[in-house]
Amino acid sequence: MSATLGKRLAGAALLAVSLFGAGQAKALDDVRLRLNWMWYGSHAAFALGKDRGYFRDAGINLDIRSGNGSGSAHRLVANGDSTFSYGSCAGLVNLAAKGAPLISVAVIDAMGTEAIIVRPDAGVSKITDLKGKKLLTTSNAGVNTFFPLVLKNAGLAEGDVGIINVPDGALVSSYLQGAGGTVGMLGGLDDKPAEIKAAGGAQPITFPYSEFGVNQVGYCIVTSRETVAKNPDLVRRFLAATVKSYKAAEADPQAAVNAMGDIVGGTMNEEAGKKQAAEVQKVTLDVLYSKANTGKVLGMNVPADWNDMIELMKKYNGLETKEPASFFYTNDFLPK
Repeated sequence: MSATLGKRLAGAALLAVSLFGAGQAKALDDVRLRLNWMWYGSHAAFALGKDRGYFRDAGINLDIRSGNGSGSAHRLVANGDSTFSYGSCAGLVNLAAKGAPLISVAVIDAMGTEAIIVRPDAGVSKITDLKGKKLLTTSNAGVNTFFPLVLKNAGLAEGDVGIINVPDGALVSSYLQGAGGTVGMLGGLDDKPAEIKAAGGAQPITFPYSEFGVNQVGYCIVTSRETVAKNPDLVRRFLAATVKSYKAAEADPQAAVNAMGDIVGGTMNEEAGKKQAAEVQKVTLDVLYSKANTGKVLGMNVPADWNDMIELMKKYNGLETKEPASFFYTNDFLPK
């Protein structure tokens, strides 16, 4: 072999190694985000961030999966199926207080939108009219957490209102049919009224939990304590992309709805589906900041809000924990 040829081969080998190393350095981290439910308008910002490459720019290959209630979504993070979950903060607290190694790293829906939702033909004009009647819910839904407190504050006993569990996909159809003699359901104002109307139902009568002494943190981004400890940079990058995505959705809500339609397809990509998603998304974008979040820091776990919620859960919902509210959240990974 000539000296010149040897130099060329050596140079080619070095170039190949260099290119391989560069490719390796740019490898994306696979991240699975578990949603609290099937796709709906509140999730549109995640779709926008994925569509615009915010997560990819942060070194993340994002896999977004639908869920079956907040409790289920958080459990899938605890058991390692998913890296992050988007779901009820109260649901997180209930699991973490029992030993699940979970923590909130950001808050998206800073105020709860949970409510009792009743058909207008049910003869219920005030919450006390629910005595002796039945409502629908799903077994893992975060909306179940404070329902007993709402009843108590309304002067009703927990046994005064019957509860029937159905699969999440059957909740609205069962509501419209009055399945099992029910007159309504427990659900979020951010999605269920719009879904009911899209399915042909009339505008429901609603009793927001917030009108009955339940001031709570809404929906959190949750991950495992192991991820926080072993891969803090991933948490930072994921939150940076998430915050960027929700700010982009604030600036252009329709773009977020369109991005979700592109990803989900089907009716979500049709005019009626986009209209419903936009109505739902507006509710979420309106509650990104609580009153106590005076600095308007998107994603912030506000200590005062968490303290209030933990005390409510201890007093009225049977929460048993010796941990302070700060045990359940951290703001260490939010964008500076």
